[in-house]
Amino acid sequence: MAAAQIHPTAIVAPGAVLEEGVTIGPYSIIGAHVHLGAGTRVGEHCVIDGHTTVGPNSHFYRFCSIGGIPQDKKYAGEETALTIGAGNTFREFVTVNTGTAQDVGTTRLGDDNWVMAYVHIAHDCQIGNHTVIANSVQLAGHIHIGDWAILGGLSAVHQFVHIGAHVMIGGTSSVRQDVPPYMIGAGDSFRPIGINSEGLSRRGFTEQDIQVLREAYKILYRRKLKIDQAIEALLALQTEHPAERAAVQALVEFLQASDRGIARP
Repeated sequence: MAAAQIHPTAIVAPGAVLEEGVTIGPYSIIGAHVHLGAGTRVGEHCVIDGHTTVGPNSHFYRFCSIGGIPQDKKYAGEETALTIGAGNTFREFVTVNTGTAQDVGTTRLGDDNWVMAYVHIAHDCQIGNHTVIANSVQLAGHIHIGDWAILGGLSAVHQFVHIGAHVMIGGTSSVRQDVPPYMIGAGDSFRPIGINSEGLSRRGFTEQDIQVLREAYKILYRRKLKIDQAIEALLALQTEHPAERAAVQALVEFLQASDRGIARP
């Protein structure tokens, strides 16, 4: 693979690590503690700063601001970090901040995430793999997002909210409580309306998996059960459908770990 290509107008601080095939566009700035993986492309007028590590083959379009310090008044200059996996895309004007000492100290994104224009990802967010975060989504601090989640444009997510895997959130939603795996919905506040069956089918879930998860949705949202009661009913559902146990278990574990309470219709 070819050596890194740096435009003459770009500034790369001493100490930055640029692996093979990295390209840095005009007027971009790369900080001293940045490590860019092989094949990563940085467009025009980007700033990548802080203790930021980026895996291979990511692409930052023009005017991204990556690795800036947290927008948190408690931040006092601690050495915190941002870790980004492989194959991620960041469109124009995306901002991603490093973590804080009050949490794990590192903001993380996994692999193959598609982050569209004007998205803000605040300090200590933990984002999985294969997510789609559409234009102008605003993520406050300490948010967790599971694999394959999709967040519609102009949505806002409250700090400390957890969003489960395979969730689909419609545009302009306001998400203030946890959203369990597999749900689809929208609104201000966000309201689930069912299971993301189309997305699950595309990702290899069987028709029987989806049918059992529809029943799980009814247990959680139609029977007016308390969370502890719903968990008991979901455990019983697993016993009735052992082949689909793993799909339901992800929902059970999410509910058991939820601190904010879940979004309700």
